[in-house]
Amino acid sequence: MEQSYQPLAGIRVIEISHMIMGPSAGFFLASLGAEVIKIEPPDGDKTRLLTGMGRGFFPTFNRGKKSVVLDTKTPEGLASLHEIISTADVFLENFRDGSMEKMALSPDQLQAKYPALIIASCKGFLHGPYENRTAMDEVVQMMTGMAYMTGPKGRPLRIGSSTVDITGGLFTAFAVLASLFKRQQDGQGHQIRTGLFESCLLLVMQHMVQFDLEGTESPPMPNREFSWPIYDIFTTQDERSIFIGAITGGHWEVVCRLLGLEPLLTDPRLQTRMDQINNREWTIPIVEAAVATFNYAELTPILEQQGIPFGPVSRPVEMYDDPHVNRPNGLITSVDNATGQAYRAPGLPFEIDGQPLFPTDPDLPAIGQHTEAVLAALKQKI
Repeated sequence: MEQSYQPLAGIRVIEISHMIMGPSAGFFLASLGAEVIKIEPPDGDKTRLLTGMGRGFFPTFNRGKKSVVLDTKTPEGLASLHEIISTADVFLENFRDGSMEKMALSPDQLQAKYPALIIASCKGFLHGPYENRTAMDEVVQMMTGMAYMTGPKGRPLRIGSSTVDITGGLFTAFAVLASLFKRQQDGQGHQIRTGLFESCLLLVMQHMVQFDLEGTESPPMPNREFSWPIYDIFTTQDERSIFIGAITGGHWEVVCRLLGLEPLLTDPRLQTRMDQINNREWTIPIVEAAVATFNYAELTPILEQQGIPFGPVSRPVEMYDDPHVNRPNGLITSVDNATGQAYRAPGLPFEIDGQPLFPTDPDLPAIGQHTEAVLAALKQKI
């Protein structure tokens, strides 16, 4: 494994969060090189115990962190937490506002005590009429129109991952970076509040703006009006599903020639792009039949060579066998220090100066694995 680029080396983040939005923000910061200390209750973060679809939550978004166990319901535990916070650059949380105030951990309380601290709060909503509501990924997808746009008409459907939680965590990390930069200029701490609802709202804003500008409303994506001659899923001779797109005049010509459909190129009904789009009802079945004469392994190299947008319809588990995913540092191997079990997960989706980014130590901490060392270091500073 190559050495990871660590632009946030030396930045200490104290994270007290659970589930996905807060932990994903901490993971992004850890992947940039920050030291992220996750505060867990005596029995550990309850997300550790999830099974089934929730099994991947904790090991995915808590890699590369240190685990410190504190019973914050006791005066001693709360005092230790404040001691650790006093050494930090960033405090990250995703609990309800009222519960944080009871522990003197609300943004205003923390800012008064630690003026240089950056406080990042992951919430359901920004300040406004809904700020006290409970939110979840699926809830805000329904509220904002994301689910409406994803499913067929009359059948709203959530996206097939915790997209909004992860996006909210990413926006939080983004705001933390901006605040760290600002602190270099003014020497002051800053308060960040990220809304899950607003994160989802940003993802549907293109549909909102279309209506504001044109007065037209897009139908759900499965029922959308097409803007391209070919933009569909087909089945190859060996029963592989493949998406193929022809979005330019050049693409249309190349695909027709590759599939042996030259007559479509000279058909007087298909001489303009709008002709090709408006006649999809009878051209797509012809393309479908032509694709069905090719094996997947025969067709894809040709499409790739000619620069045609295409992709197999894959399941997430199949990504473990994907050659691009398996490039050097495409998958980062972590070890669960509680069980010794190794697992693989993607790193961040960008490189800096050609270097990948992932935590210095990408393993998953056992409950309280770093409690003794972190608390001992505090005593040495006293």
